[in-house]
Amino acid sequence: MPPTRPRLAPLAAPTVFIGRLWRSAGVSLALVVGTLAAGTGGYHGIAGMAWIDAFHQSALIMSGMGPLDETGFSTGAKLFDSFYALFCGIVLLVSTGIVFAPVLHRILHRFHLQDAGDS
Repeated sequence: MPPTRPRLAPLAAPTVFIGRLWRSAGVSLALVVGTLAAGTGGYHGIAGMAWIDAFHQSALIMSGMGPLDETGFSTGAKLFDSFYALFCGIVLLVSTGIVFAPVLHRILHRFHLQDAGDS
């Protein structure tokens, strides 16, 4: 008797999929907002910037636009600026992966179901 293949679960309903997209977007947004808050606090505390300037600097670094103003930065502030920029690059990659994970999962699941139906 030939071995039987396990039964595959069908694709999730569109409403379930949309819920997963929203959840992923929320997690990604929380990660970005937390990173922006940490950067704002760091620039305020380490570089001595005003809150609005610290937020502006954090947002520019996080968006990839580059620093607003580095004149008068201490060595500690320059180190924070450098590590924050590197960290923001990682956060960008991670948050993009979190947002696209449900889409990629659905595509791969659909291909798997098609392959199982061919045999």
